Amino acid sequence: MRQARDRQTRDQRIERRISAASSIAMCVLTVLAQIVVTLLLTRLLRQYANIAYAALELLGIVMAINVFLRSGSPSYKLSWMCLLLVLPVSGMLLFLLWGGTHQAKTLSLKRVPPPAERESARRESESNVARLTKQDAAMGRVAAYLQKRDFLLYKNTSAKYFGDGMAFFDDLINHIQKAETYVFLEYFIIAEGKIWDRIFAALKERAAAGVEIHIIFDDFGNLTRFSDSALQALQDAGIEVQVFNPVHRYVNRIYFNYRDHRKVAVIDGYWAYTGGINLADEYANLFERFGRWKDSTVRIEGDGAWGLAAQFIQMWEMIGGTLPNEDDYYRARIAGPAGEGFCQAFIDGPLNNPDNPMEDTFLQLISASTRFLYITTPYYAVEEAMQLALCIAADSGVDVRLMVPAIPDKRYAYMVAETYWGELLSHGVKIYKYAPGFIHAKSILVDRKMALVGSTNMDYRSFQLHFECAAMMYDMPAVEELLEDMDGIMAESTPYTMEEWKKRPWYRRVVSSILKLGAIWL
Repeated sequence: MRQARDRQTRDQRIERRISAASSIAMCVLTVLAQIVVTLLLTRLLRQYANIAYAALELLGIVMAINVFLRSGSPSYKLSWMCLLLVLPVSGMLLFLLWGGTHQAKTLSLKRVPPPAERESARRESESNVARLTKQDAAMGRVAAYLQKRDFLLYKNTSAKYFGDGMAFFDDLINHIQKAETYVFLEYFIIAEGKIWDRIFAALKERAAAGVEIHIIFDDFGNLTRFSDSALQALQDAGIEVQVFNPVHRYVNRIYFNYRDHRKVAVIDGYWAYTGGINLADEYANLFERFGRWKDSTVRIEGDGAWGLAAQFIQMWEMIGGTLPNEDDYYRARIAGPAGEGFCQAFIDGPLNNPDNPMEDTFLQLISASTRFLYITTPYYAVEEAMQLALCIAADSGVDVRLMVPAIPDKRYAYMVAETYWGELLSHGVKIYKYAPGFIHAKSILVDRKMALVGSTNMDYRSFQLHFECAAMMYDMPAVEELLEDMDGIMAESTPYTMEEWKKRPWYRRVVSSILKLGAIWL
């Protein structure tokens, strides 16, 4: 009997993988077909309709100028302008087909505001910003910027930093088992395995006890890792599930570029988690993919947890879900602890383009540093403004350190990152390659007083195409915990030198430069 069940489960997984492969193949073939058709049309026009082709070339130049005049990412605009000027007809067709710099606006997401905040909460946040500004002007400016974008600053909040995947999972499962009202989970990847078995067992038990459970996961991130039978098991347990941006819905366009990359867990509105860790075995190093997997997450306890709960509710409703209770039902039932410092959770996504709170906050943190600036990121492909900000900080005497993987998961992304490192090194930025393997943590530490931990990579995809989240911590004890972990990362890392950068083979430099031109699409 057990063998039959195992065989059935294995068959279902194979069917899911075949379905996933078919969906991906269909997307790839559709995109390739679009490109082939546009190139054929270009050739036919050039051969048999010279006047019409000349007119279209002129129109391509006009469109390139229009792209230049738009607000938004300079690199994103430059890539489209090059395509429009070099291949005007093909470029115009692809630009119109794929939506150019405004593709995200055509996603089938409802324009839903976040849950309305109480006036007393707004006044309290304003008071907190004023107190933080009085304490430290640089921290106050970051907090004021985010508050202006409706991300409130909370006191009565404590934070716990996790630099180890298994420690995070143990803590998350422990709090899920204690849930009394609800559990929210929003993750880019939920993969079947030992970790998911433990999480699902806890969720199933709580759902049976009457606890509300709602899960969002990204379709593209889970096509080959979460079977239909696992999804059915969730639904059979009474757990509500919403799939973000189903791949099959957009096979005729490149909308699978837009992904819910957030990592959020909220329990009873009192405990919330965010960071770089997805719900999969490799994040706990239960198996090896790219050497040792290094990641991080922060747990927020108290008033500040509502910031992530509210953002989950907004996303749930944006993708068409409904909740059985009013928004206030999902607030914590008890007061937060009298912790030190302040906390501010915030989000970003392509619907905000070209006004991107995440990218702007990164820039502010870089410019706010006066003593040291430590950054962990698995990928690096940024706008000139951020590259320049890091160079200026280092030139100003700030100890700027960038921690990256020694064993990358995407070689092409690593090669693109290398093209930036020479300039950084020449200005005194220190680069550390995490020797044991792959560092997936996304964090920034400024002057031992404020820190960001979240889901955002330092690349175009995170800043322009993904829905992301993060938690800012100001003068909280967890900032010291992050510093200790970063010291440990550097102790296990190998410094990347200018000599090493200059010794790259010529063909690697050429390929890297070509890849950099298309970095916005990688």
